[in-house]
Amino acid sequence: MGDSYGLKQLQYDDQTVVVTGAGGGLGKAYATFFASRGANVVVNDLGGSFKGEGGGSAAADKVVDEIKQAGGKAVANYDSVENGDRIIKTAIDNFGRIDVLINNAGILRDISFKNMKDQDWDLIMKVHVVGAYKCARAAWPYFRKQKYGRVISTASAAGLFGSFGQCNYSAAKLSQVGFTETLAKEGLKYNIICNVIAPIAASRMTATVMPPEVLDALKPEWVVPLVAVLVHRSNETETGSIFEVGGGHIAKLRWERAKGMLLRADDSYTPGALLQKWDGVADFSQPSYPTGVANFMELLEEAQKLPPNPPAQKIDYNGKVALITGGGAGLGRIYCLQFAKYGAKVVVNDLMNPDDVVQEIQKMGGQAVGVKASAEDGDTVVKAAIDAYGRIDIIVNNAGILRDKAFANMDDKMFQQVLDVHLRGTYKVTKAAWPYMLKQKYGRIVNTTSTSGIYGNFGQANYAAAKCGILGFSRALAREGAKYNIYVNTIAPNAGTNMTRSIMPEEMVQAFKPDYVAPVVLLLCSDKTPEPATGRLFEVGSGWVGETRWQRSGGAAFPIDVTLTPEAVQEKWTTILNFDDGRADHPDDPTAGTEKIMANMENRSKADKKGQGAYGLADGDDKSGFLAAIEKAKNVQAEGTDFAYDERDVILYNLGVGAKRTDLPLVFENDDNFQALPTFGVIPTFNATAPFSLSELVPNFSPMMLLHGEQYLEIRSFPIPTEAVTTSYPKLVEVVDKGNAGIVVTGSTTKDKKTGKELFYNESTVFIRGSGGFGGAKKGTDRGAATTVYKPPKRAPDTIVEEATTEEQAAIYRLSGDRNPLHIDSEFSKVGGFKTPILHGLCFFGIAGKAVVQSYGMFRNIKVRFAGIVLPGQTLVTEMWKEGNVVIFQTKVKETGKLCIAGAGAELVDGGKSKL
Repeated sequence: MGDSYGLKQLQYDDQTVVVTGAGGGLGKAYATFFASRGANVVVNDLGGSFKGEGGGSAAADKVVDEIKQAGGKAVANYDSVENGDRIIKTAIDNFGRIDVLINNAGILRDISFKNMKDQDWDLIMKVHVVGAYKCARAAWPYFRKQKYGRVISTASAAGLFGSFGQCNYSAAKLSQVGFTETLAKEGLKYNIICNVIAPIAASRMTATVMPPEVLDALKPEWVVPLVAVLVHRSNETETGSIFEVGGGHIAKLRWERAKGMLLRADDSYTPGALLQKWDGVADFSQPSYPTGVANFMELLEEAQKLPPNPPAQKIDYNGKVALITGGGAGLGRIYCLQFAKYGAKVVVNDLMNPDDVVQEIQKMGGQAVGVKASAEDGDTVVKAAIDAYGRIDIIVNNAGILRDKAFANMDDKMFQQVLDVHLRGTYKVTKAAWPYMLKQKYGRIVNTTSTSGIYGNFGQANYAAAKCGILGFSRALAREGAKYNIYVNTIAPNAGTNMTRSIMPEEMVQAFKPDYVAPVVLLLCSDKTPEPATGRLFEVGSGWVGETRWQRSGGAAFPIDVTLTPEAVQEKWTTILNFDDGRADHPDDPTAGTEKIMANMENRSKADKKGQGAYGLADGDDKSGFLAAIEKAKNVQAEGTDFAYDERDVILYNLGVGAKRTDLPLVFENDDNFQALPTFGVIPTFNATAPFSLSELVPNFSPMMLLHGEQYLEIRSFPIPTEAVTTSYPKLVEVVDKGNAGIVVTGSTTKDKKTGKELFYNESTVFIRGSGGFGGAKKGTDRGAATTVYKPPKRAPDTIVEEATTEEQAAIYRLSGDRNPLHIDSEFSKVGGFKTPILHGLCFFGIAGKAVVQSYGMFRNIKVRFAGIVLPGQTLVTEMWKEGNVVIFQTKVKETGKLCIAGAGAELVDGGKSKL
């Protein structure tokens, strides 16, 4: 596919598109798009929560109604994706065919590995892995018969790179890569095109972890056009590919294999010999971009021509306990013998016969015990290690089975069996050992993927899904284990074993000795592996070892103020696929995709850019576009956003701003004086939907350039109810043009839904760097207390309150509604330019407000200017001066001496008689 299609609109007339999880978010966007372009659409949605709970027909029905009202053709289906056959049957029964399958349904169960339960693992696998298999498997016979089919599988950055606290999700999502690459290989001759996307889009699943401004740029509408191009009949060649997409950015990913290091494959090939040559393993100076296994026959021939490897330092494992699954034969047996040879106590696990290997080790003078069990019974396997030796230091997850079958002939049992032994077995053994490794702050884990998993392979859709899933699991686990000195790596070995005997000639089985894989495994399980010593992937065999990583094309960036169309994506197709223009990179963590999107936030259409002055618009430009948009936005009424809270939420907020267990009026609902702190008034409106978008009001808008400058809060009804259902109505107050920046003030009135009584009024002022120069008002209006900047008197403060925040302050405060990851996830805060997560501005606003209430009593309004950042654990010093009915105050960070709140004041109720 090239750029030759011009701008002819892509149509899908007479085609039937099945979209799973289409009741909202990305799935709904797919469904409505394809219907608008002529397709019959099956809208599948179970109607459950994003955690996989519940069910219902409302979500799917609503989308179907919307499509029909717009003149489109659609039908609803309410089955779980585990019943993929019923979903596809809905397409056949209603429309007589299926042309496109978009596997989009998904749930999250984020939880640290140590707290993960089997149900958290199994449910994710059921929906993401088995569900995708079931839908594709049911569609496959129809695709083959009509010699036409298009499949989209959904991965994620968590899967591609491994994400902290998402071992289950990372495993499930990367499994989609191996699974889909296999389908692409098997489907090609039948014109069945299968691709993977890793979307970065706003949905119910992401709405809790990203700020509203970023969510705005991550609408599903940015993802749909790429999918539209990939599933169109004009695409007959782009298959088995992986794309990252969102926020106006589209790039392709592919596997890059290092030149690697070759050593002579004989007895001189030891872990120590490999350590001496380790630098060559990650030598990417002459990389290759494979779609399958390396030429190990050729490598073996070359390896035999090399001189013996020079003597090297001996690496020993004295005092260490190594557990090998599938240790009774093949690769596992050699691992067991080698670990024993170098001094480890070995636990030989095998479903068939561990005892022969145990006896071999004992005859050598080594120590070993056997445990006859499936790897799926991880608890039993690990218990054998603890019972025999009291600890576990090393795990090599090696157990495996094959159930090879063309996808058209694969049955559910074959798929599930392979998934259970490889992926679930790896999870179960590791999970059982994890508490011991955490306690001893030591662990070395090597997991086994395969080239079939990395690149996909004919007849191995099950095996590829399981093996690629293991890689996703390992990458996520490596992130969780690093700080505990638990290292996790993954190998794709090439060796002749009983498992491969069925698919390789005997002389090759003999030549590819497991002995030539073992040194890599032993080195990765030692304390000698050079940094980075965790989270890596190596292909191994015949004396050769090379690292494999992602390469990402520079891709295409589309302006974020123009609706993206499939035709626009098609026009840039060769750019998206180009790895050779000097812009390609090697992403290796989940923020890599977000960084590209953040970088695109300032990409505006050419119409916006011509003749720009220093701040985006030259004097000769027609500035009325923004001024008209501002006037229009001021007059738009918000629909209103509801927020329900009860005593529990009030206590949680009070704790979030530092209430102590002894402050009974703030933490005990049965106290006679139980109350919400007045600053609780910012909570009901926090996630309210504004009837305008910031990017429409100022030029060059970027959420990365946005600062929360000022906050004003007025309490309009006393006492503040400790439980209520409220409705908040945000409105645009004003936009000020500061030349080098734009200032946007949003006001929001919060009412009690039942009585209609006004409870709170908030004004929030944001300062957006680089977004001025549009010809707007240079000065804001005077709105009394809301715009007052209070000047501290020149005398010493009347009252000073010191309060130490805790390391957990941000973690608690975010539960009141501000889920921006900037305040909890160091990976995300780094993107924002902060080394560690920072405390929410409205949290230390609440702490300062509490100091005023506890010192001088209740206030009717409060106004602050945010002047600096606070890190959880720092001490806040609030200095107060009482001037008549007003308390003027400012707050400093004790450790730095810098202000975090300046020019602040609060107007007291009744001169401050009502204290806590």
